[in-house]
Amino acid sequence: MSEAANPGHDAVKIGIVSISDRASTGVYEDKGLPTLQDWLGRALRNPVHFEARLIPDEQDTISATLIELVDAGCSLVLTTGGTGPALRDVTPEATLAVAHKEMPGFGEQMRQISLKFVPTAILSRQVAVVRGQSLIINLPGQPKAIAETLEGLKDADGQQIVPGIFAAVPYCIDLIGGPYMETRDEVCKAFRPKNAQRPQTA
Repeated sequence: MSEAANPGHDAVKIGIVSISDRASTGVYEDKGLPTLQDWLGRALRNPVHFEARLIPDEQDTISATLIELVDAGCSLVLTTGGTGPALRDVTPEATLAVAHKEMPGFGEQMRQISLKFVPTAILSRQVAVVRGQSLIINLPGQPKAIAETLEGLKDADGQQIVPGIFAAVPYCIDLIGGPYMETRDEVCKAFRPKNAQRPQTA
């Protein structure tokens, strides 16, 4: 699955993984993958190639899928589902098992955003890690929560109240040697120090 190319912007390969026993066996329709692809398509100026996977809540399968996507050249891998305290929720364990570095700030910020809406956000166990030159982030399972954590919270005038986690993703990927990701400010404004910014591409 590919987005139309935008000349002048680095091409980006992104892995998107929906983790659900029931969706992966067809009991109900998966909504995680379409939500991720739609949001990223709106937020990024880069030409994006998506590597999509729908898999069950099996720790070894999740870890193997993450390694496969990193090895396939995905600079960013986003997962959705399997991050609560239930017995079958093993996404964080599977993610940490393949980590070279942990990035705890992402999980902390996601929980801060979700706590604005529901007190049960403290039950979420999302983690983020770096493996090689790839950033892997666990996202919530609900489409609304996915968008909220990526984009952050805005007031009625569209002014940012709480930054979403995606504002820090492009610079993180710069630091680990990945492509230069550019965002559409109206969706999510990426933050970089001035010395790390390229001239704006049309």
